[in-house]
Amino acid sequence: MISANNVTLRIGKKALFEDVNIKFTEGNCYGLIGANGAGKSTFLKILSGKLETTKGDIAMTPGQRMSVLEQDHFKYDEYTVMDTVIMGNQRLYDIMKEKDAIYAKEDFTDEDGVRAAELEAEFAEMDGWEAESNAAQLLNGLGIETDLHYMMMADMDGNQKVKVLLARALFGNPDILLLDEPTNHLDMDAIAWLEEFLINFDNTVIVVSHDRYFLNKVCTHIADIDYGKIQLYAGNYDFWYESSQLLIKQMKEANKKKEEKIKELQEFISRFSANASKSKQATSRKRALEKIELDTIKPSSRKYPYIDFRPDREIGNEVLFVEGLSKTIDGNKILDNITFTVGHDDKIAFVGGNELAKTTLFKILMGEMEPDEGTYKWGVTTSQAYFPKDFNNEFDNEYTITDWLTGYSPVKDVTYVRGFLGRMLFAGEDGVKKVKVLSGGEKVRCLLSKMMISGANCLVFDEPTNHLDMEAITALNDGMIKFKGVELFACRDHQIVQTTANRIIEILPNGTMIDKITTYDEYLESDEMARKRTVYTSTATEDED
Repeated sequence: MISANNVTLRIGKKALFEDVNIKFTEGNCYGLIGANGAGKSTFLKILSGKLETTKGDIAMTPGQRMSVLEQDHFKYDEYTVMDTVIMGNQRLYDIMKEKDAIYAKEDFTDEDGVRAAELEAEFAEMDGWEAESNAAQLLNGLGIETDLHYMMMADMDGNQKVKVLLARALFGNPDILLLDEPTNHLDMDAIAWLEEFLINFDNTVIVVSHDRYFLNKVCTHIADIDYGKIQLYAGNYDFWYESSQLLIKQMKEANKKKEEKIKELQEFISRFSANASKSKQATSRKRALEKIELDTIKPSSRKYPYIDFRPDREIGNEVLFVEGLSKTIDGNKILDNITFTVGHDDKIAFVGGNELAKTTLFKILMGEMEPDEGTYKWGVTTSQAYFPKDFNNEFDNEYTITDWLTGYSPVKDVTYVRGFLGRMLFAGEDGVKKVKVLSGGEKVRCLLSKMMISGANCLVFDEPTNHLDMEAITALNDGMIKFKGVELFACRDHQIVQTTANRIIEILPNGTMIDKITTYDEYLESDEMARKRTVYTSTATEDED
């Protein structure tokens, strides 16, 4: 168990948290949510002891071990993958190293023997003999293949390091597990594995995530940060949303009844306070009026952008024809004879663990890259708007936000352009900010403004939820569902894929594809998933032979 007792944190004159009291108990998974800047990551740092409070304290059950998902991807570059994971239980790792050092001595003394026996006993008690197999199981579950387990961390790519650090946090059955955005950079298979792991985890988990589907799957409680307070709700994310909205509705209705009562009492007092026969009743009503207090309803600190993609023209029946596209990058065949036709009602989610393949396909379709083989053709009634995965070059200039968006607007009017920026939470003065200094989330909102202002009837998204907060993701999800045109997209957000797509195209590791008209959940449950993995595995085995 871990609890915060009267915790206050001040940064300068601003109180980020004020007298927070909350208890996290064993066997529960708590989703820590709140608007950007509310202090979710900061509160995890307070719980982990990495940040001192201004007032109050954190209490943890004596003898319990806490594990935290590391955010520094270079911290363990001098260690192997296996050592990094086992270091998740630092005491076990220290015992292993001390044992190895003793047994490596040439002049092994009696004292060394006694110490080695002590270490062996503690090692066995901590299930040390299973440490490497347990670590390997975690790594394999997250998609780190066995032949990588003894590589140096410095030789792993960024996405692989994220998975190793997550395995490190999960290793050794910690009593308290703190996870800050654990699904970032994970593919769908790894996220599904992590969901099952946490569902079956018996100890305390506190997790920050922008993935609503993930929170719904794993959380037993939601801890909502708003205005420096933390309110605890039993249930998952959807239950929190419904409960919080119901609570506000009930308070508004209660206030409305109180206001009606206040008006009624005030009218009686006004009419009869000067009437001698009614004076006692007027006095009684004055006392009743003084006792009525309206509930204080603070507006939430959350702000939702308004995302509404409206095509300027209706799309025809001929949308996109793709025939035999193939592409090899650095000797690896990323796309192999990709062929499909897009209809005017299609909203296609491109899924699969090979992110480079999806990005490459989108770049080819948007004319940013040439295929090695094959052709594609957009219909004459189509117009496209593209959200690229890597968009930094788009903002490497001296334009202000308003000037930047005006450059893409069919209407060169500042008021018109600022209307789109306002919908995306850029207030008046924000329009003069230089685009090159914007945060990741602000850049994404700019790109979505660009897509809205284009009036395109075919939208192509490559991981649009990166850098967005929960409110913006919800708004994007709503906008994608409402859009009256064609969508081709890759997205890690399960809920967006499930609620938006009516067709799934999975690009397999060998560059081929599966194309199914179905929802995402139905696809995941289908026999096709098992078959395609069997086919790919057997093909890989034949290649090795």
